[in-house]
Amino acid sequence: MNKPVIIVESPTKVKTVKKYAGNGYNVTSTSGHLRDLPPNELGIDIENGFTPKYVNIKGKQKIIRALKSSVGDAKDVYLAPDPDREGEAIAFHTAELLKKKGRRFHRVLFHELTKNGIQKGLSSPTELNKNRYDAQQARRILDRLVGYQISPLLWRKVKNGLSAGRVQSVAVRMICDREREIFAFTPKEYWSITATLEGPAPPSFQARLVKKSGRAIEIGNEKEASKTVEELSCQTWAIEKIVKKTVKRNPPPPFTTSKLQQDAIRKLGFSAKKTMVVAQQLYEGIDLGPGEPVGLITYMRTDSTRIAPEAAHEALGFIRENFGPEYSPGKPRFFKNRNKAQDAHEAIRPTSVLHTPDSVKPYLSKDQFSLYTLIWKKFVASQMSQALIDQKSILIAAGNYLFSASGSTVRFDGFLKLYGAENGNSGNPDKSVVLPELSENDDIKLVKLEPRQHFTTPPPRFTEASLVKELEEKGIGRPSTYATILSTIRDKGYVEMVNKSFRPTELGFIVNDLLVESFPDILNVEFTANLENDLDRIESDQIKSTSLLQRFYKPFSKRLEKANETMRNVKGVGMDTGLSCPLCGKDLKIKIGKNGPFIACSGYPECSFSSNYTRTEDGEVKPLEPDHSAAKGKKCAKCKSPMVVKQGRYGDFLACSAYPECKYTQSLNSSGNSKPIGVKCPKPDCDGEIVEKTTKRGKTFYGCSRFPDCDFATWDKPVTMECPNCGAPFLVEKTTKKDGTVLKCLTPGCKFKQKV
Repeated sequence: MNKPVIIVESPTKVKTVKKYAGNGYNVTSTSGHLRDLPPNELGIDIENGFTPKYVNIKGKQKIIRALKSSVGDAKDVYLAPDPDREGEAIAFHTAELLKKKGRRFHRVLFHELTKNGIQKGLSSPTELNKNRYDAQQARRILDRLVGYQISPLLWRKVKNGLSAGRVQSVAVRMICDREREIFAFTPKEYWSITATLEGPAPPSFQARLVKKSGRAIEIGNEKEASKTVEELSCQTWAIEKIVKKTVKRNPPPPFTTSKLQQDAIRKLGFSAKKTMVVAQQLYEGIDLGPGEPVGLITYMRTDSTRIAPEAAHEALGFIRENFGPEYSPGKPRFFKNRNKAQDAHEAIRPTSVLHTPDSVKPYLSKDQFSLYTLIWKKFVASQMSQALIDQKSILIAAGNYLFSASGSTVRFDGFLKLYGAENGNSGNPDKSVVLPELSENDDIKLVKLEPRQHFTTPPPRFTEASLVKELEEKGIGRPSTYATILSTIRDKGYVEMVNKSFRPTELGFIVNDLLVESFPDILNVEFTANLENDLDRIESDQIKSTSLLQRFYKPFSKRLEKANETMRNVKGVGMDTGLSCPLCGKDLKIKIGKNGPFIACSGYPECSFSSNYTRTEDGEVKPLEPDHSAAKGKKCAKCKSPMVVKQGRYGDFLACSAYPECKYTQSLNSSGNSKPIGVKCPKPDCDGEIVEKTTKRGKTFYGCSRFPDCDFATWDKPVTMECPNCGAPFLVEKTTKKDGTVLKCLTPGCKFKQKV
């Protein structure tokens, strides 16, 4: 008789599970999803209760055959994909593919890939969770209905290849709305006044003006500030009140998925996507020596702050032994969850605090070590004693003016010894303000008054961390999807990163505006958040998926039908700019071409004016004039006609003025002439040369000077050296972590590589 089989989701888990499950089981994997909706059709029978049509994923046939072979005649199959909705869908689809008379399927949940976690999961198998699967299916169907029915609209009305998404489009709207808040913002001047004061004993200290005649003071300009300083200069200064108190500060809970992403972005410089990739590696298992694979953290997709009592007790013991009894409270600290429906997993924590970062460092990559240290410290700190912060505030009267000074010192650092002090807002002693010892009867002497001019600032653009925080607070999507959302909106060209912040592209503005006009509900933050709550209610068996889908689709289908008729056609009509054509006076419109957005005269074809454009700080459209000086004195290399500057997808370029008879072009970069590197273009019948260029995002690449007529391009720097293997005219210089810097040949089939 065949052994029972354990089927996990990822092949990297197989070794870890096999070690701790023992020889009584065979272990194999699905390598992710096996079945999905078909890629080339809607795949949902709307008229028949939104029944999904699942097909085997292209390229998975070999894996499915291997899976069936591994299972053989086994009577018992333990389905152990990840313990979440996606994992439940994989378990259901795997069971469908492997069903056989007399075969029993068991669902096992491995919340941590340790000996205890794996054996605990196998000893308490459950049934497949139909409600969790229905919630996953409902989300998948909702996303398909939106994506596959709105995207074709965008292809017709804007540009081929665009896409809309139920959650991604809301994220883009949030970024666009924030950018427009910045456009509309008008700075407002205000002044502050700081007094440097001395008491009977040093040190001197600073106090800030806060009130006049019992009301909060606002100083709007230099004249008002000067008048206030003049009045204050002749006042008597006296202490009105001193307040001292000791504040008890509790440690924060261990990480949820979104909080891990936020801290990894801020503290480690990771992206949300990189955070999840590295966390997955730590969860699935690290070899801590020959044949010792172990999962170092619990499951990394969770909204929960719950922790197992045994983990808390282990942490308390570790704290007592390594930090002292004063750092260990008398009993474990547990945290309440905000969302009960997503409490299937613990918070993200180390599987054992005894796996200290230093002890596992030799087995981890730099990124793994950084993220594991963050997780380990946050969890251990969550079980440490409170920090005690001594706070002192002093109110000083100067006539009818009131000044305030405050400071704090750490009496006992508690959990701050391990986590949080580096934030500067958690009582970090290095950033404390120390005030002198004073009593309310002490005389106060004015040393100087310092007025300062300030201006209000616009709301900041979203960073990855702040956007993840905003999505979570507004209930948009789920933390497990944030990394994908953030990657998708960049990959689609709707947003770009500027100084580590999201800024909408012109395409992003255009698509967002069209979708908001035609589908206000779909792009409504509250509406989307309510859908997420409904998916949770499906999982907890409070509502049925069909009722949610019907309630969603009825108004959506009407909007869709109307949008087919009324959505503005940017390809044809374009979008208003508020500008007039400099040649004929007609309206200029934003249009989308194969090279991206541009402005053109609405009088085309009678008037052919067109131009690239940018936006001012106020968001106004401003035509961009090409730098014609770059063509001064230059002749076409083919026909000797004068060269002229043209605008293209990658900026300005030189083109022959004899076009279309002569189509010779030469590339320019943003600063004028591109940088030749002394290598001829390798394409047959091309007399161009390779030049160094820069993408719109600032990344260097190398391409032919005759672009767009020649499209040769490479990310790797060409070097003038003939390939000794195949005779290619040049090699490229490539640097990787594995090989360092090497010279290699680009010719297909040639494997020449030489270390530099």
